[in-house]
Amino acid sequence: MLLKPNMNWKANQGIQTPTVMANVSEEREFVQIDFYVEEPLNCFRAEVMEDGGHSWEDSCVEVFLQNPANSEEYFNFEVTSRGALLAARGKGRENRTVLSEVALSQIARTKQLASIIGEFISWGISLRIPASIFGLDAFEGGHLRGNLYKCADKAKTPHYLSAFPIDTEKPDFHRPEFFQELA
Repeated sequence: MLLKPNMNWKANQGIQTPTVMANVSEEREFVQIDFYVEEPLNCFRAEVMEDGGHSWEDSCVEVFLQNPANSEEYFNFEVTSRGALLAARGKGRENRTVLSEVALSQIARTKQLASIIGEFISWGISLRIPASIFGLDAFEGGHLRGNLYKCADKAKTPHYLSAFPIDTEKPDFHRPEFFQELA
């Protein structure tokens, strides 16, 4: 699926935004999300070095998933081009519970080597999230709801893309009411 910029958000107006393709596949014991990004160099930032950091400030792709074991909460998984991951759970933007180092270590991350061609950088990353993160033994199949995002809040040219539209005045990814079926 193609992630698109919300052109109603001022931050996306008058700029060249990244091109982001994503694929979500659900298996019995895990969900895998593959992201492929091509972005102008002025949209790229890679300074976050470790898990738990401010991933959204860097070139970052994100997957927000409604918890299949508890539809009242959702998880956010935010990973930078370097593979630094921030993950949390909760019912809304406030009072989120950050996942432990043990939980983060169970989420496989596979990076593609970044390459620069002219004024663009291409990179990719895959996340493989086990069902156990959600408190499940296995996924039931075909009913994961959520949204996928791309941002870089502190890049020279900040930008905000999503797989499904978010009808808000400014960028706000913590909006589960706009989640749709992913897999």
